[in-house]
Amino acid sequence: MSPSIPWPAGTATGVGSLPGTDPLAAVRSVFDETPDLPYLPELPGRGAGADMIGRAAAIITELPMDLQPSGWRLVSRPGLDVRRARDLLERDLDALGDAAAGYTGPIKLALPGPWTLAGTVELTRGHKALSDPGAARDLAEALVDGARAHLADVVHRLPGARPVVQLDEPVLPAVLAGTVRTPSGFSTLPAVEEGVVTDRLALVGKGLTGAGAVAFGFHCCAGAVPLGVFRAAGADFAGFDVTLPAIARGGLDDPVGEAVEAGMGLILGAVPALPTPPPPGPSDQRKRSGGAELSDVSRTVSPIRAMWRRLGFAPGRLGEVVAVSPTCGLAGAPESYARAALRLARRAGQVLVEAPE
Repeated sequence: MSPSIPWPAGTATGVGSLPGTDPLAAVRSVFDETPDLPYLPELPGRGAGADMIGRAAAIITELPMDLQPSGWRLVSRPGLDVRRARDLLERDLDALGDAAAGYTGPIKLALPGPWTLAGTVELTRGHKALSDPGAARDLAEALVDGARAHLADVVHRLPGARPVVQLDEPVLPAVLAGTVRTPSGFSTLPAVEEGVVTDRLALVGKGLTGAGAVAFGFHCCAGAVPLGVFRAAGADFAGFDVTLPAIARGGLDDPVGEAVEAGMGLILGAVPALPTPPPPGPSDQRKRSGGAELSDVSRTVSPIRAMWRRLGFAPGRLGEVVAVSPTCGLAGAPESYARAALRLARRAGQVLVEAPE
């Protein structure tokens, strides 16, 4: 394991969300299928407050939020929605303490990143927090403060755990490109300068490590992954969907090579987050096709190996640098598929070590 990579060789993990409504069953599934880098799953199927932004609303106590028809909004005092989000998180943490008692090792905790928060959460008057530089900064600082208490709570329940924080930034490419829509939808907010974005991410990362995280990194499921920004912000790892056509064609190779040379780890999404529709034909043929989808390890690792070969790195380093994951969260998949997807990711991670080429 590299000093900056918080997982052992041959690791698999998930992105964040899972289907279902039972937190205890979800945590058990995660620890069964991805034991080298387990994570605290989100269960959006439980409703308002159980999604990614809802989890942030639950931990950010200095800036109360409320759920409006248009999304989460900053308000003057906590309301029913944020209390529900906190209750759901408490149940998640109780399940973690019960299912993983005695666990020692890295555990991944996912939270929305500061720019995704600013581009999603609204101010009291309805505009995006991103439209107000001061509000965006305050939201990032409140995120760090909330994460500090969240990490302490996890370690209290699992004294041997080493928190690894994943900041989800699906909105960041739009922030950099100036394509975040205003509430009316008729215009967009100005692009934020890359230097400002990088500095804010670096400050949040520094705050997380100061709060007890052994490593921090970013996940971005968009096609235009700002990997150079993540590296400049000091991230220990970055995650993205390696099967996206532009990335599979080599569009991200240069930033990936620079990241690896800088000592960053990669969490590469290679297992489909949703089952693909079966081909037309007899029912037995469709069943065989669906079974093959989550049994073909060589097909799963193919885009990872192809990228590694293009970069020219030693094959023996592949399984040390790369952890395998589904391409995105699994909340929209059937529960049986989600568990099988995590199992395949684990097998794929092991193959990268046993047979890197």
